[in-house]
Amino acid sequence: MKILIVDDEVKAQSLLKQLIADLNIDVEQLFTANNLLDGIELIKKESPKIVFLDIEMPEYSGLEILDHIDLEQYPFKIIFTTAYQQYATEAFKLSAVDYLLKPIDPDELEIAINKALKIIEQNRLSSQIKSLQNALNELKVKKIALEVPHGIIFAEPDEILYFEADGMYTNVILKDQRKRLICKPLKHFVEQLSQNKFFFKPHRSYLINLNYMTEFIKKDGDYILLDNTIHIPISRSRKDDFTALLRETFL
Repeated sequence: MKILIVDDEVKAQSLLKQLIADLNIDVEQLFTANNLLDGIELIKKESPKIVFLDIEMPEYSGLEILDHIDLEQYPFKIIFTTAYQQYATEAFKLSAVDYLLKPIDPDELEIAINKALKIIEQNRLSSQIKSLQNALNELKVKKIALEVPHGIIFAEPDEILYFEADGMYTNVILKDQRKRLICKPLKHFVEQLSQNKFFFKPHRSYLINLNYMTEFIKKDGDYILLDNTIHIPISRSRKDDFTALLRETFL
């Protein structure tokens, strides 16, 4: 972990460095800066996780830090260090982790650092969860989740020949002729694939992938031939919709 101390007093920097060194924490590098602008440059260059920030400094106050840097672009936790109690309210308005009065008490310093580390870890986990959610959402767009008894299979729509209702369950037949029993009714997949124009429900028991349709046969009650071998019936109530779909999509 990288730490930055921003303080215009060299003696104060040295004392805080020693106090941190005495604690049982893993510090990869510890940087110091004598003013706010130099501190900002170090933050952008080194990306410290924790910044100890004095308030009363020449030219710019530590309270002006967010006027010079974007916390979303350069995330770090602020612990203010000052000899003046009156700045506490303003400091916490800047989402500071803690506010330490000089001379700094070693126990209070340890508490402040542990608090910062806890927040950093929580943010890291939140970021991981968000990344996972984004990845799953992207996966949802490209693939369909098929809940089988032992877990979940993810399949791209192009891998699916058709769905067949089986009571409150659904059989899904994949293009390699594998058949899977899915723990959801056919209605679930009809709704899930409603925006995919290549999936059509020709019968109350079937949802088919039109990409695998090889023939529309107008005899024996009308049916669709999938993959040259599979007969799928077309109900009377769906025949007009199917004919219109053929014209719109294929003809």
